[in-house]
Amino acid sequence: MITRIREVRRARGMTLDDVARACEPPTTPQTIGRLETGTRTVSVGWLNRIAAALEVEASDLVDHGERTDLAVVAILGANGATAPRRAAVVVPPSARAGQVAVTVSASVGDYRAGDEIWCDMLQPEDYARALNRDVLVPRPAGRFLFGRLIGREAGNGQPGKLHLLPPGAGGRQSVVADPPWLAVASRLVRSL
Repeated sequence: MITRIREVRRARGMTLDDVARACEPPTTPQTIGRLETGTRTVSVGWLNRIAAALEVEASDLVDHGERTDLAVVAILGANGATAPRRAAVVVPPSARAGQVAVTVSASVGDYRAGDEIWCDMLQPEDYARALNRDVLVPRPAGRFLFGRLIGREAGNGQPGKLHLLPPGAGGRQSVVADPPWLAVASRLVRSL
């Protein structure tokens, strides 16, 4: 099996040591290097561990032949655009289980019309992970609230009250009591 572990790792800006530490359970950078170069056989178990460490799907680490990657031809930094020192690719985003999307129809706050906001669903016990991040919260009658989660009052066995600020300036804080779930913004897809 031909893998793309090295390309994806580099596209994520991670070192061998970063990936080794992010694996569950952690491993050594040498092991990750051997798996990248093919000097050690990549089992399905290893593929899944490395994919989780890189925050991609396991299928993103396998060379399918029909996948189209984007070649990195320049790196934009403080001193302008420069050529990369070695060949690199960008892994196109793919949806994961438990993700939902919000599309932006009119510019508001940092978001522009045409943006796609990809969100990861969270259960009530994980709401604290979304503090100070933009979230989508369901409301009664098929409505939603989108804004920055700035506070949480835990309830007795319930999610409690969530305090959100709208994305645009000048809006008032909203409070949502006991939402069954929330989705935290994790990726912004924007056409230029």
